[in-house]
Amino acid sequence: MNFSPIGQRLAQKSGILELMDDLGNALATDPEMRMLGGGNPAAIPAVQQIWRDRIQVLLTEDGGSGLDRALGTYDPPAGNPRFRQALASLLQREYAWKIESENVAITPGGQAAFFFLLNFLAGADRKILLPLVPEYIGYAPQGLDPSPIFTACAPLVELDPADPHRFKYAIDFDAVESRLAQGNIAAICVSRPTNPSGNVLTDAEIARLQSLARTHGIYLIIDGAYGTPFPEIIFTPPGTTTPTWDPETTIVTLSLSKLGLPGTRTGIVLAAPEIAAAITAATANVGLANTSIGQAIVTPLIESGEILTIARDTVRPYYADRSRSAQTALSAAFAPFPDTPWRAHQSEGALFLWLWFPGLPITAAELYQRLKKRKVLVVPGHHFFFGLETPLDAQHECVRITYSQSETIVQEALAIIAEEVAHAFELSST
Repeated sequence: MNFSPIGQRLAQKSGILELMDDLGNALATDPEMRMLGGGNPAAIPAVQQIWRDRIQVLLTEDGGSGLDRALGTYDPPAGNPRFRQALASLLQREYAWKIESENVAITPGGQAAFFFLLNFLAGADRKILLPLVPEYIGYAPQGLDPSPIFTACAPLVELDPADPHRFKYAIDFDAVESRLAQGNIAAICVSRPTNPSGNVLTDAEIARLQSLARTHGIYLIIDGAYGTPFPEIIFTPPGTTTPTWDPETTIVTLSLSKLGLPGTRTGIVLAAPEIAAAITAATANVGLANTSIGQAIVTPLIESGEILTIARDTVRPYYADRSRSAQTALSAAFAPFPDTPWRAHQSEGALFLWLWFPGLPITAAELYQRLKKRKVLVVPGHHFFFGLETPLDAQHECVRITYSQSETIVQEALAIIAEEVAHAFELSST
């Protein structure tokens, strides 16, 4: 097929396509596959019951007119007006943000939000700066410009003096400032918590990035898909991870997916009115309107503030417990192989453990294939290190796993990962 240049970009193979294909095919044809590769949220019974109850209300209240409206009518392309006003009011009350409904635009999922934002801001030699990689796999293929739209800074690696198997990434601000000084940066982009590493940028790091954005007259984009105010999958001490938004310097994206509603495809952009209006126009031009059912389900929970209670008292503790369990299982899995080098990033949020095997004698891509044959699906790390001028050895030594699956599946998968990694090192030494 003789596609146009834009068509070729949209139809290209990518890490996110490989990931979603593997997940979908495994779910459809291989029920024995241990699915540690994707970002699908866990099925939390208490949260699922809340969605069932809300759907029941939509089915019965006023003769089912709520469900009829959600399924049978188009919302405006900016999103349901009641939903947008409810969210703006909640953020005003909770964080004293000066935000109105015109600052809120809804998209068909967070991925679509970033497709719009990245292509609005970057292209024609204007770049998106990733101040800390590894960064979310789904950003990488989204630029429509023929030249790469990302440039990135390698992280500082802070080893844990108390535990040789733990480390944490930090922003190298000298490198960030040097790259900004070169010009042609359209925006700075971070996820908080970070997908894939589970890193949570500190308030000081965020404040410094905002200051740099203000100085250079650009935006800081914060992807809050796993963060505050919902789903609040953040494990840092209370008061150390403050949500921030400023229409002059900051764009924040949120989502209903990790709260437990990924199938509703509901993304949220908080931005200056002109950016929200541009998102609205793009939504209309590309897809007429957004999916309405997710907004209909959660609007009363946003109006009452219950959505924050769900996130803080149910979702966050659930994943914090799963994180602790997965880290315990990880240590147990590698215990029989004391000479095998391994490290895990500090688990500060999101759904993932980021594993680093320094000196791994095979690539993470090869490890991925070997694990796949043993019915374990992970994501090889090289997909997350895009935008770097100089590749890092670590990008071929890391994998991302999710602990949102059952504890039994996670334990089994980690044991197989440890065996395969240890085997690779053993073969290389003979």
